[in-house]
Amino acid sequence: MTQTTSGTLYLIPALLGGEDAALIPHATRSVVHRLDRFVVENAKSARQFLKLLAHPLPLQQIGMQELNEHTPANALPALLQPLLAGKDVGLLSEAGCPAVADPGANLVALAHANNIRVVPLVGPSSILLALMASGLNGQRFAFHGYLPANQQEREQKIAELEKESKARDMTQIFIEAPYRNQQLLESLLKSCKSGTLLGIATDLTLGSETIATRRIADWRGALPEIHKRPTLFLLKG
Repeated sequence: MTQTTSGTLYLIPALLGGEDAALIPHATRSVVHRLDRFVVENAKSARQFLKLLAHPLPLQQIGMQELNEHTPANALPALLQPLLAGKDVGLLSEAGCPAVADPGANLVALAHANNIRVVPLVGPSSILLALMASGLNGQRFAFHGYLPANQQEREQKIAELEKESKARDMTQIFIEAPYRNQQLLESLLKSCKSGTLLGIATDLTLGSETIATRRIADWRGALPEIHKRPTLFLLKG
């Protein structure tokens, strides 16, 4: 009996916003065009993305299963079945790179546990773009995702990150829900020392993109307007 060869799990970066398909490299688009099955964070936005990339198949002929923060762990093996049966599958995040600060990481881990080939494709990464443009330490850095929502806990965490940054000469990177950006910025200005460097990268890859790194003391006199705009914050004590 012939043993079925497993398929390949392709990790496909999505746009960070907007509709500029040119931001997705040709080689990545070529892989996307030959896939007919995807695991996606959100089916609606995934269909819009595939349409933007001019996928040659009608959207209704493309298999699509969702994997997001609400997906229970016991549902992951079913998502792996097409790969075990020999089908290539694309893993597509809502924005940016899948499996980086993204629930897709769980599927990638399971793929490795089952000896399934995993191939990362090139495309936008908000974390790396922000770090590249910040002028801060790119040799030693950490991404922390979201800081605590509670103000007191958030400010305590910021103080800890600032102290660690200075002690270890490292860049601390974090994000916030866009509608809470201003509260986070206010906590940073309140909690950090005047000489600490803060990079703010907003609307990356969009026409409204703004990136600047300044001392906390300088930010205090010129607050940026980042309410409801996707933003990354980079701290260097």
